[in-house]
Amino acid sequence: MEIKSVLTIAGSDSIGGAGIQADIKTIFSLNAYAASCITAITAQNTMGVKNIQPVLPNILEDQIECVLTDLYIDAIKIGMIYNKENAEIIYKTLKKHKYDGFLVIDPVLVATSGNNLFKNNILETMKTYLFPIATIITPNIPEAEAICNKKIESKADMIAAAKEIINKYNAKNVLIKGGHNVSEDMTDILVLSNKNYYEYSAPKIDSKNTHGTGCTLSSAIATYLAKGYHLQESVKKAKEYVYQAILASKDLVLGNGHGSTNHAWMNIKKE
Repeated sequence: MEIKSVLTIAGSDSIGGAGIQADIKTIFSLNAYAASCITAITAQNTMGVKNIQPVLPNILEDQIECVLTDLYIDAIKIGMIYNKENAEIIYKTLKKHKYDGFLVIDPVLVATSGNNLFKNNILETMKTYLFPIATIITPNIPEAEAICNKKIESKADMIAAAKEIINKYNAKNVLIKGGHNVSEDMTDILVLSNKNYYEYSAPKIDSKNTHGTGCTLSSAIATYLAKGYHLQESVKKAKEYVYQAILASKDLVLGNGHGSTNHAWMNIKKE
């Protein structure tokens, strides 16, 4: 029996709502097999990040090697990397194994709580090595602002920023997530390498349980790509998955801060 396999390369979240844990929950919920390589260990909860310990580059390299030499990986999602050394080792290891499948990069820089999740010149390293080999890059508005070094205050700004990332850093496709309020709804904008763009909108949900939404969206996109959906459809289906996950968790009490979304909403609806 065939099952698609998705590898997530990201940080570990001790509260379980974001990072590797959110990715595995998402991939599993969408009926694919999840492999994982941890870039950093975080000590965090719904209120914030207490500590971060990156894994040694050789340990990260060995994790990726072990996965790629044993499993056929249909798609890879890269999330929090934290430092430039590990960004470089990810690039070198993927190149060494001639990985040419789908690659979704979520350039995680700041947690939902506002804590920084990066160190030194990680962003410059990602721009140089990882952006050009990605199928799609999925920054939220603050991340896109950091990449482009300019404010984003409208949908037109989102489109312009995505085009700049494509032109300046040789990226293929860019999805800028609009959950950080440039409109009355939650609008994400996908700009393709040919500069065509697509809008994906959903009503805003009044909920504080939004921890890990970016991780969840990017791993869902990777999973749908692995399952054979084209890019625009993968983004559409991933956004619907995240919307339903937020909706299913909005009345839950999950800690004292930003709780997780409910990745198992499809199973709940069947009960």
